[in-house]
Amino acid sequence: MEFACSHVVRDWRPDRAGPAPPPLPPRRLRKPRPTSLPLPPLPPLQPPLGSPSLPPPVPPRFDKQEREMRLKVNVNVVSLSIGKLVDISQASDMESFQSPVICGKCSAALSCLSSMQTNVWVCEFCGCENNVNDSVNRVCVGQRAGVHSDDLYLPNHSDDDYQNLEDTLVVFCVDISSSMSVTTEVTSSSGSQAYMSRLEGIQDALQRALSSLLQQAPLRRVALVTFNNEVVIYGDGTSTPLTLRDWALVDYDHIWQQAVSYSVPHCIAETYNQLIERVKDLREHGATSLGPAALASVAMASRYPGSKVILCTDGRANIGLGTMEQTPSLSSSLTSYFYRQLAQQAVGSGVIISVMTFEGTDCCLADVGRLADTTGGRVNMVSIGTVATEIQIASMDNVLATGVRATLLAPHGVYFPYEDENNHKLVREIGNVTKGLEITVEFAVKPEFMDVFIQKDTLPFQLQLNFKARDQQKVTRIITEQRPVTSCSRIWVGSLNMAVLGVHCAQLCASLTMEGRVQEAQSQLKAQQDLLKQVSKQRSIHKEESIYGNWMDTMTVICDDITTESQTLSDEAAKVMYQMKRASSVSSNNSNTTEIPKKTARKKKKNALVEGM
Repeated sequence: MEFACSHVVRDWRPDRAGPAPPPLPPRRLRKPRPTSLPLPPLPPLQPPLGSPSLPPPVPPRFDKQEREMRLKVNVNVVSLSIGKLVDISQASDMESFQSPVICGKCSAALSCLSSMQTNVWVCEFCGCENNVNDSVNRVCVGQRAGVHSDDLYLPNHSDDDYQNLEDTLVVFCVDISSSMSVTTEVTSSSGSQAYMSRLEGIQDALQRALSSLLQQAPLRRVALVTFNNEVVIYGDGTSTPLTLRDWALVDYDHIWQQAVSYSVPHCIAETYNQLIERVKDLREHGATSLGPAALASVAMASRYPGSKVILCTDGRANIGLGTMEQTPSLSSSLTSYFYRQLAQQAVGSGVIISVMTFEGTDCCLADVGRLADTTGGRVNMVSIGTVATEIQIASMDNVLATGVRATLLAPHGVYFPYEDENNHKLVREIGNVTKGLEITVEFAVKPEFMDVFIQKDTLPFQLQLNFKARDQQKVTRIITEQRPVTSCSRIWVGSLNMAVLGVHCAQLCASLTMEGRVQEAQSQLKAQQDLLKQVSKQRSIHKEESIYGNWMDTMTVICDDITTESQTLSDEAAKVMYQMKRASSVSSNNSNTTEIPKKTARKKKKNALVEGM
């Protein structure tokens, strides 16, 4: 766990700069004298016999610089590198146990940082008294001591059968509707200019991806699904294709049952030639039954947890389930429900969906992108020149864990803003996790508990991760830390971890925007931008911190356009927002990150791409 601030700010009310000054003593009221009487003579000046009783001094005023340093944003943020924590291959040197000792009230786990007296553990998170036996001493061994504890729990057996790491499926779900015949001018290998259709670009990209999979993962299963005004399931290319059309395109259960029972028995080492021939024979025509095709692809992949679906399209779904209307109507809400339901079913089956659309098209990416955002996949807009690279990257992304649930515990009196439950325990169903996943959580103290926390020197935090590894082994990892606190909300801004705050701002504001809470997102963006300016006055801004600032500028432009021009997100804006929701620290990202120039034209800034998310 990584915190944005070196200390937890106990009093995070932004308008409180320190203890309040004592009240001024009451004035003595005297009866007015008659104006006709002369005033009494003044007494002679004499030195005072003793020290006078003076009122308390007026507290010093803060100068302009100190007032500017007063924080207007909550810096209590914790960053969780989930992608690293679920990779148990990196934790091979850790001692593991079978099961943790759990608090009967809040489900916190006993750690070596817990305090026990005569076999009674008073939970540091909720205060509940738990009876424990002498065997709990096993958690207090090795390197886990001081202010940090990291425990790994591996049960002796699993309810699921062992699964080979290569026993997963990659499903290419490809749009072959008539709009895929649109051509683009490209430069051939000989240097001459030529025109290539979108379908030809997809065919070339698929052949490259199949060749790459054959070389790097020859035991991986690969399947092909196409869609226009009907859905055709080719599977691994060795069996008779299954075609779904007409009424079958609106029957959710029928599509699922037909696709999940379609066998994909062979690996790509055995089916490469057949798949290549299927890809070469594709022809564009008809409408766009995107929803039924996505459903069929997820159903096929659901038989192998850890599988991936790569969806490539260039237009809105206009036939079958998930149809998207041009004008808002009842069907639009049903469309959103369909994609939410399908995304949740994919998460439950351990399937990751990546969505790729072509630049310059209108696919209603805000809805379709939900499939990738919920399942942990990639959302991107491609061109003829980039589609091959993007498909290869998506097909080779390794799923590190499925069914991931993260539970974050803080002391009673702490709460997590912007979360559904207003208590000290936060539970997130993350689902599938790939390399580099990082999530951030903001926390604060309830006003009625402020005086209690002012008396404390440290606060405990605990992260519990429950998940299935690649081999379907159930794993629980529990990390507990003690964090020092400060009672002053005006802390030195130079000590803030801007990497954590920048990632948190990107994730939070993108989520708020996608939920329609644009004004809240704008307020957060303004506060974070002001904070970055304060930091720049205290120390030099690093390159990665300037990139975080550019993220905020880009989202600010998008939010302004939503409120002033329309209430819907364009595909370009939706793509940026989905990428921001999965933002990660630049320093921990192995991909190349393209810096967005700060001072660019409004339209250019809106269309800027953020790479390496």
